[in-house]
Amino acid sequence: MTAGALREPADRVGRGWTTALSLANGAIRVGWYGPLQILLATQSEHFAPGTGLSKETLLAWVTGVGAMVSLAANPLFGALSDRTVSRFSGRCSCGRSRRWTDGHAVACAPMTAADALPPPPALLDRLERYYDTVPRAAARVEEFGSLTLFVREGPGWPYYARPALRPDAPPPSTRDVREVCARQRELGLPEAFEWVAETTPGMRAAVEAAGLRVGAYPLMARDASAPVPAPHPLVRVLDAQDPFLAGALALPHVAFAYPGTTVGPAGAAELTAELTARAADGSVPDFQDRIRAGRTVLAAAVENGVVLSSGMHLPVGDVSEIAGVGTLPAARRRGLGLAVTGALVADAVASGVPTVFLSAGDDDVARIYARLGFRPVGTALIAGASPAATSSPSGD
Repeated sequence: MTAGALREPADRVGRGWTTALSLANGAIRVGWYGPLQILLATQSEHFAPGTGLSKETLLAWVTGVGAMVSLAANPLFGALSDRTVSRFSGRCSCGRSRRWTDGHAVACAPMTAADALPPPPALLDRLERYYDTVPRAAARVEEFGSLTLFVREGPGWPYYARPALRPDAPPPSTRDVREVCARQRELGLPEAFEWVAETTPGMRAAVEAAGLRVGAYPLMARDASAPVPAPHPLVRVLDAQDPFLAGALALPHVAFAYPGTTVGPAGAAELTAELTARAADGSVPDFQDRIRAGRTVLAAAVENGVVLSSGMHLPVGDVSEIAGVGTLPAARRRGLGLAVTGALVADAVASGVPTVFLSAGDDDVARIYARLGFRPVGTALIAGASPAATSSPSGD
């Protein structure tokens, strides 16, 4: 029985059988490889942000490694299949390769099913929901066609307008931008728009046609596998009663008045003047409430009783943005902004927030943030009526 099973077939087959076999093989390949190529590309697009690779690079790695594995595995399993004898071969036309064919189908079916499962929400989709959610706790919402305007109620930085997240929202238009600008001027607010280039590609043309300036900044998300930053001796997370809370809140106003990362003249005296000017603006009680509620986490670098750098992260569900990181110009080039950012990252990780992101001031600052595991995932666009209005709120 064994010898007969191992003999090469000698009987000729008809053309109909050959044609049917060819069509069946073609159908199998179309049914298998067609969906697989689409599913692999889709999964690569969704998983790429967490790897630090582009979606094209990740897909190339997956298909390349798969091809190398197939190059080695196909001849090996083919040889084993040719030497396998079914104990049923004498009673049915199972053939020598039947058990390998069945095993291949059983092994690959779960893999194909896994590819077909709905992927996790794309990172940029989660950031879009975050951008739409975070202002609502402290602002009222006004809709203008394709745009949503957030109007802050109470002290703090004024909010922005951005593309509406409604499913029925039309594409951004210059008319809507101009209507929002008129409303912002009526309310005494700066003309400000923020959005992500990759998510709403048509927004920039509409904004520029309305006469606004647009600044582009690296949008970065932290790789969840990156190590948690080590603590810095001058940096700590502030609680609601910290005596340096007011200084930490006033510092960004001084830092952002001197854009860039170069050392400048503004120091403790300018911070004291800013503190005096903002003593009665209500920002400290407001932030105390936000800290107690867990909506804001503030960190600061303090030396000799002076706040030198500060920043915050704003958790909403499983996403948090690091924002408002600034350093007194006189204290720059000491790594304090990076240390404050590291403390905010460590706090977010300890709180169980898996997605931490920020907008870097420029490519040089982005390279600094890369030391903490942040990787580019898109482009943050900020529009305003003046160059100052388009500056990013995250920098040293």
